[in-house]
Amino acid sequence: MSTTTPAWRRETRVPGGHYGFGHAARMEWIKLRSLRSTFWSLLLVVAGMVAIGVVTMANTKAPSPDKAAAFDPTNNVLAGVAVGQLLIGVLGVLVVTGEYSSGTIRSTLAAVPDRRLVLTAKAAVYGALSLAVGEAVGLVTFFAGRAALGDGVPRPSLGDAGVLRAVLMSGAYLAMVGLIGIGIGAITRHTASAIGVLVGITFVLPAVIGGVSGTTVAKFFPTMIAGNSLAVAEPVSGMLSPWAGFGVLCLYTAGVLAVGGRLLIRRDA
Repeated sequence: MSTTTPAWRRETRVPGGHYGFGHAARMEWIKLRSLRSTFWSLLLVVAGMVAIGVVTMANTKAPSPDKAAAFDPTNNVLAGVAVGQLLIGVLGVLVVTGEYSSGTIRSTLAAVPDRRLVLTAKAAVYGALSLAVGEAVGLVTFFAGRAALGDGVPRPSLGDAGVLRAVLMSGAYLAMVGLIGIGIGAITRHTASAIGVLVGITFVLPAVIGGVSGTTVAKFFPTMIAGNSLAVAEPVSGMLSPWAGFGVLCLYTAGVLAVGGRLLIRRDA
């Protein structure tokens, strides 16, 4: 009788204490790609951004001579980033809180006891995926929206000043919001509260504070940073420059992940 173990029952075991980042990242990638919510959320990001970009550009009219300097079709075609950031951010939250709600976080931490490594692997895998999707959908949206412009409307080109920067920053911005979602999820460990915090930071607080104090404080919120970073023709006065805003967003992302990692280490699973 053959004693060969069937292929479907074979397991690759990592000796205790001999796991590394590659093992943790592979584990996180398997979990991420096996979730149906990952596929559907990213599909909605792609469909939503492309659809909004095409519809917006199809309804864009040629500017009058006195408004030609402020005409910014690149900013118009990337309007779907507002929807994309919400979906990417919520999925980032679920990458962490979904394990707490199902109880599988205990199995994850049993397999990889180094909790800082677990969060690093989650952030690296999801950040890379959301960046790849964000950059791809940004470019597809740009070209699809450009093709939808009517006759006589100036068509932007990636070779125009600031256009390529705006398109690439749209993808990077989505990845940053996704990582912020990871961090918020690690901080709260509860899906509803984490999504509430994410929506508050990206939509509610900027609108409320902007209505009270203008851009003085609101310019430091992620959504405001994105709005100005995606502008090409005439950035909003009083706002952070695109690269300064990107730097602030990187600091936010690093800070939220650092707090989430610290709490993950200190608290029980």
